[in-house]
Amino acid sequence: MSLTLKSTILGETTFASGETALLVNPEDLIQTLTELRDHHGFDLFSECLGADMSTWPHARTLTGRFEVTYNLVNTATRQRLFVKTSVNDGTPLPTAKHVYLGAEFPEKEIGDLYGIVFTDNELIPGTRFMLPDDWIGFPLRKEYPLGGEDVLFDKGTRGPAVEDKQVPHAGESFEGNTGSGKVSGR
Repeated sequence: MSLTLKSTILGETTFASGETALLVNPEDLIQTLTELRDHHGFDLFSECLGADMSTWPHARTLTGRFEVTYNLVNTATRQRLFVKTSVNDGTPLPTAKHVYLGAEFPEKEIGDLYGIVFTDNELIPGTRFMLPDDWIGFPLRKEYPLGGEDVLFDKGTRGPAVEDKQVPHAGESFEGNTGSGKVSGR
């Protein structure tokens, strides 16, 4: 896909599926998204995703620890375009909710699960978006424990470990039972 943009693009990547990702600096993100919406027909915001790239062993064009990807669609041509940027821990990203209204909640999710701050889209201090308000940490970061230990909440209480709450599902039960009841069709 060849787009002529006024904003600065660090690079362009084409995936095996033929879809394209534009790599941009965080300070060029809003200008790029606005230009794609207003001049190139990318009028549909599909989703916004975060990723912790701290343990990624391969070379990358984007150097920040966290990558944020905006998935856009041109509804007239049915083209999909990804806009990727990256930041380090503690560096805020500008919010895209003023360009695409649908970006507000996905950015709040990314903020809650990765700790990435989106300027003008922050949570109320002391609250979480998806997690309990007393949750400590950001569970999608690579250094976050995977489970097997009790969850420690900030008021000194502990929650159950993952294996304490696991219940067998239909694929694990040859008697036709799950942990909570009969499986239909068996």
